[in-house]
Amino acid sequence: MENTGSLSRRQILAAAGFIGLAGLTGCGSGDDGGDTKDLSKKQNGAMKEYRAGQRFKASKALSFSLLHNDNPVYPLKKDWLFWKEVTRRTGVTIKPLDVPLADYEKKRSVLIGAGDAPFIIPKTYHPSEVAFVSSGAILPVSDYVDLMPNFRDKVKKWHLEPELDSIRQSDGKYYLLPGLHEKPRSGYSLSFRTDILDKHGLSLPTTWDEVHDVLRALKAEYPDKYPWSDRWSTNTPFPCGALFNYLGQAYGVKAGWNYDNITFDTKAQKFVFTATQDAYRQMIEYLRKIVAEKLLDPESFTQQDDQAVQKLLAEKSYVISANPQELVQNYRYNLSKQVRGATIEMVPVPLGPAGPILLSGIRLENGVMVSSKALKSADFVAMMQFVDWLWYSDEGQKFCKWGVEGVTYTESGGTYTLKPGISLMGSDPDAPKDLQKDYGFFNGVFTYGGSWELVSSNFSPDEKKFQDVMSQRKELPVDPAHPLQSFEQEQATLWDTPLKDHAIQNTLQFVLGKRPMSEWDAFVAESKAKNMQQLVDLHNKAYERFKKENG
Repeated sequence: MENTGSLSRRQILAAAGFIGLAGLTGCGSGDDGGDTKDLSKKQNGAMKEYRAGQRFKASKALSFSLLHNDNPVYPLKKDWLFWKEVTRRTGVTIKPLDVPLADYEKKRSVLIGAGDAPFIIPKTYHPSEVAFVSSGAILPVSDYVDLMPNFRDKVKKWHLEPELDSIRQSDGKYYLLPGLHEKPRSGYSLSFRTDILDKHGLSLPTTWDEVHDVLRALKAEYPDKYPWSDRWSTNTPFPCGALFNYLGQAYGVKAGWNYDNITFDTKAQKFVFTATQDAYRQMIEYLRKIVAEKLLDPESFTQQDDQAVQKLLAEKSYVISANPQELVQNYRYNLSKQVRGATIEMVPVPLGPAGPILLSGIRLENGVMVSSKALKSADFVAMMQFVDWLWYSDEGQKFCKWGVEGVTYTESGGTYTLKPGISLMGSDPDAPKDLQKDYGFFNGVFTYGGSWELVSSNFSPDEKKFQDVMSQRKELPVDPAHPLQSFEQEQATLWDTPLKDHAIQNTLQFVLGKRPMSEWDAFVAESKAKNMQQLVDLHNKAYERFKKENG
């Protein structure tokens, strides 16, 4: 049964959609259930003429409550320069409600459920916001983005409308202001002991076939070792989550940390079940071969990260998954102390059957929810302008990341240099001050997204080289919008988890050779018995409905 309400969704979308947002401060037409959205009494402290690229400055002193995710690496301090400088520039005092990182999601739910949440609720990853939509506890922020010229400017300039469509709910609105990236940023790939490769006349691989060749050559030289021992298998639903993530990319499938039961098949123009696709099976067969030939340590799928790194440092292995930070601060730093002449490099993600692609949807990041209580405040318009400036303006983003020019950093021709005596993530281990711990900048609550120039401004030479190659790859189109209605969402959630568990469990069974590939059809049949087809049909029905009503 479809609950369409008294309005067509086309009307709702016209009210909520990106284009038709001009007249929020006038009298509404009732398209949104009677709320006229008259913001004339909510202008306290707001700027009359606030435009993109202009600094927000409240016309009177204001303060806004904010949920603060407290990272144990840089615990909150009341005397951070960040807080003082925000107030100096904007006239706004941020009142943080501090929640420990480990409890953040749980505490956020409790606060929202009890009606005690601060007005501004950052560090929210889609689809976490969906749980709060039906209660009306958070605002459909898409209704108010006309108050946010910097946000709108970046969406338009960077063609992010399809990404925003992908987070719309069944009413056509979105309830999260995500971090916006100009370009996709890749994080993980394989790293190799280059001194060992050089010793045996081997080159860094650029394809997965070459990875196989290099591993076999290393195995021939060191028959009693696994050339590759991997990590990122604990505290994650998908063991070797990073490896499956970037290997899946080579086959054009969502796997590892990126795994989702549902994938849009662009050829068939419909949603399909991810783990039963041919390309997914091919990915499994590749990794199964690597394991069967004893090129990848089977303990990779169960061991702690420390164990994997210890094997690298003890020269029991020569290949391991990396991200640029781990490469520099962990592997290279510790190898230099333990193994004379050791060098290690991270390669751009090796290419596979899908060619030089990036999976879609990585230009949106975690973002900000706004409590519905904020709309009742006389300061609402000023608050939205403030959020727009701090999180989405070039000036606000640069400030959140690097701090105050001349105090924490200097800039010349797009190159940012920390002032002497200030370190960032170990950049100067002997420095007496730290940009995050002592000043409050580069805080994950405020720092994400932005232009490629800004995002890449703190890259190490290794990461710059890696990202330059990766950013040339073609990003696949974003899955089309297919929002589920609340009763469908409940049903999908019941089917989703058992199917996901089954897919992950069997992926590992096949890879480790504990289940023969001749049982692939049986695995598909088992998935069907767990409501696979019903889940796919539900998403396709939502896709067709959204397409028809908003076409």
